[in-house]
Amino acid sequence: MSLTLTVLGTASPHPGPDTPCSGHLVRGGGAEVWVDAGTGTFAELQRHTDPTRLSAIWISHLHADHYADLTAAFYGFAYGGLTLPAPIPVYAPRDCAPRLAGFFGRPDTDFLSGVFDFRPLYDQHVARHGDLTLVSRSVVHDVEAYGLRAESGGRTLAYSGDTRSCPALVELARDSDLLLCEADIDAHRDGEQVHLTPEDTGGAARTARARRLLVTHVGPTLTPADATARAASVFGGPTSAARVGETYTV
Repeated sequence: MSLTLTVLGTASPHPGPDTPCSGHLVRGGGAEVWVDAGTGTFAELQRHTDPTRLSAIWISHLHADHYADLTAAFYGFAYGGLTLPAPIPVYAPRDCAPRLAGFFGRPDTDFLSGVFDFRPLYDQHVARHGDLTLVSRSVVHDVEAYGLRAESGGRTLAYSGDTRSCPALVELARDSDLLLCEADIDAHRDGEQVHLTPEDTGGAARTARARRLLVTHVGPTLTPADATARAASVFGGPTSAARVGETYTV
């Protein structure tokens, strides 16, 4: 089974009328993994798969545009007739369960355990589902955050999550077949480096020797077309903008 990436959302920091926030469906090695659950992505996910078929959920960090639709998924699995065969593994920063419980006004997290099996991420965390391997790397953001390297059938997909330029980003993307990378900001503000400019994105892809670059998570000060062109000018390799609903073979 080939390794594929289906884009569920790309918007930052809030969804648009036709564009959910960050979310992706990664399929390979007999597994299906929902990678980031930004606002609006649970609905888009259902266009591409039955959510009860998911092998796991992977969350890069606890900003709403990357995890908020876990609330929608909980309602779907717990009350909406989407019956899971077993609690689904959720690989996420360690505060994910209490943060989600807080949405429901609950001080405990036990009520979530019938749906979600929370498993905290850490640098170099490895998870395997079927013949799909997920390796998480700690990246530099303003909260605990991770990037992802997904491998199956000799192919490699790298995903930046949200990050500034850092060695871990280059390492997780090293020799990848496809790098899915944020390009959130037009320029760095003094003293603040928590996202990538398009030039940072292209530079990371070039240094990592990625074979293809897919630009995502473009913020409101940029357009996807402009961000992609600027990243491509630095990368020098095949570069395109991630499009909601598109499936890419890695």
